[in-house]
Amino acid sequence: MTNQIPLTPAPVNEPTLSYAPDSPERKSLQAALKRQQGEQLEIPLMIGGQEVRTGDTDVARCPHRHAQVLAKFHQGDAQSVARAAEAAKKAWPEWSRMPWEERAAIFLKAAELLAGPYRAELNAATMNGQSKNAYQAEIDSACELIDFWRFNVEYARQIYSEQPLSSRGVWNRVEQRPLEGFVFAVTPFNFTAIGGNLPTAPALMGNTVVWKPASTAIFSGWKIMQLLHEAGLPPGVINFVPGAGSKIGNPAIAHPELAGVHFTGSTGVFNGMWKSIGANIDKYKSYPRIVGETGGKDFVFAHPSADPEALVVALVRGSFEYQGQKCSAASRAYIPRSLWPRVGEAMVEMTRGLKMGPVDDFTNFVNAVIDQKAFESIKSYIDGARSSSSAKILVGGECDASQGYFIRPTIIQVQDPTYRTMCEEIFGPVLTVYVYDDAKLDETMALCDSSSPYALTGAIFARDRRDVIHMADRLRHAAGNFYVNDKPTGAVVGQQPFGGSRASGTNDKAGSKLNLLRWVSTRTIKENFVPPRDYRYPFLAPDA
Repeated sequence: MTNQIPLTPAPVNEPTLSYAPDSPERKSLQAALKRQQGEQLEIPLMIGGQEVRTGDTDVARCPHRHAQVLAKFHQGDAQSVARAAEAAKKAWPEWSRMPWEERAAIFLKAAELLAGPYRAELNAATMNGQSKNAYQAEIDSACELIDFWRFNVEYARQIYSEQPLSSRGVWNRVEQRPLEGFVFAVTPFNFTAIGGNLPTAPALMGNTVVWKPASTAIFSGWKIMQLLHEAGLPPGVINFVPGAGSKIGNPAIAHPELAGVHFTGSTGVFNGMWKSIGANIDKYKSYPRIVGETGGKDFVFAHPSADPEALVVALVRGSFEYQGQKCSAASRAYIPRSLWPRVGEAMVEMTRGLKMGPVDDFTNFVNAVIDQKAFESIKSYIDGARSSSSAKILVGGECDASQGYFIRPTIIQVQDPTYRTMCEEIFGPVLTVYVYDDAKLDETMALCDSSSPYALTGAIFARDRRDVIHMADRLRHAAGNFYVNDKPTGAVVGQQPFGGSRASGTNDKAGSKLNLLRWVSTRTIKENFVPPRDYRYPFLAPDA
C-alpha cells in the first residue's frame, strides 16, 4: 500500500452521441441490436462470483415484439437470498477495508468501459429489453450511468476529505465506515442507469450488496454485471438475485444482516418494505438505512404569460418520451383559458404526428410500454376516460397488443381537476389537461399542490420574473425537482440531483453527495497527544 491522498479524475458529464444516419455509433448500435435479437441468452444468478442456475426460469421478451425472446433467466428464492447474504458477509471484511481509491478505480474503469466498448452493447440491451429508442437509451444506459460512476467517485473523495478542526495538543478525525451487513438494492425497469447506480453507490462506500433487478430489465441488468466483472469487482461484493418481488424481497427484508435498502419503484411496495422493517426492527444489528425513490404525478403549470410554443414542446416531450414511463414524466397539466385554444390545437397536432413502432426503426419517437400488465393498466385509464362524462380524449387512445404493447400517446381534457387521471399515477403515455380561469391562478395552484400525494417533479412556465417567484414559492413543496420554463424530465447527474418527497420517496438525491452519505456510518476519533496526569482542574484550588 502506498502513502498517498490521490486526486481522482475531475468528473465531466458524458457527451450524448447523435446516432445520425451513417454515423459510426448508429452503425455499431444497429449491429448490436441485430446480433442480440439473433441469440437467446441463459441468464443465471450471480452469487459470490459463481453462476447459479435454479431451474425456476422465465423469459425476457422485446416489449415491441413480444414474440421475440431475448433470454431465459433463472429466478431466485429465499434460499438464494440466504446464500447471497452469506456471500456478501464473506466479502465484506476485505472489501470494507480496501482503500477507498482502489474501490473507486473499479467504478472509474467501469465508466470508461461503458463509454467505449460496452456502449453499443448496453444501449442495445436497453432498446431490445425495455423498448427505448436510440436517444432515450443513450441518455440513460450510456450517459447517465457513466455520470453516476464518475461523479460518485468525486463525491466519495469529498466525503472522505471532510475532517473536523483540532485544538492544540489534540488531533480530531472522522472515519466514514461502511454499514455492518448488506445493502438490499431493488431496481426498476425504466432506467438502466438506476439499475447500475443503486447497487454500486453503496458498494463504492465499502458496502456489500444483494441486488434484485426488475424482471423486465433483466437483460440490461445482466450486461451491467458482466461489465462490472470486467472492471475488476471482486466476487460477492454485488450479488445478482433476480426473481419475484415477494420471493426475494421478503426474506431479504427479514434477514438479520440487513443494513440498508436502496430502492426505486412503486410507493406501495416501498411502504410495505418500510412496515416490514419496522416489524423486524429488533432483529437487526443496526437500524437499517432506508432510501427510496417512488411514484410521481408530475405536473406542468402554465401562467397566462407562458410562451405557448415552448410550453407545447415541453408537454409533448415531457409526457411522451419513453412512453411516459419515467418517474418524472409530465402526467398532468394546468393551462390558462386564455392560452388554451392555441396550446391545445398545437399540442394535439404535434402529438398526432408522433411516429410509433419498434426500436430498430430509428424514425420512431414512441415505442412499446414494458409488458402486458402495464398495457392493461394504462388502457383501463384510457377506457375509463372514454366512457366518462367529465373527460374527453383529444388525441390518441388507441391500444394494440397484437405484436407489441403499443399505446398511442393520449391527451385527456377534464372538467374536474380531481378526476382520477389528474391524481393517480398512470406510468404511461397519458397526459391529462385541466383548463383553468386566468383569474383563478392561486386557487388552481392550491389544487395542483394538494390533489396528488406525490412530490417528485414539476414545471412552471411564465415570462415575468415576479410571476416565476410567486409560482415557485406557492409550489415550493410540490416537487423535489422543479423546472422553470422547461419540461420536468431529464435530470442530469451533477447538475440536477434527483428525488422527491411526500409519497415520492425519501429525497436522498441520487447523483449527489447526499445519497452516498446514507451508506456510511461515521466514527469520530480524538487523539490527545499529552493527556493530563492529575484529575484536578485549576478552579478546585482554594482562594489565596
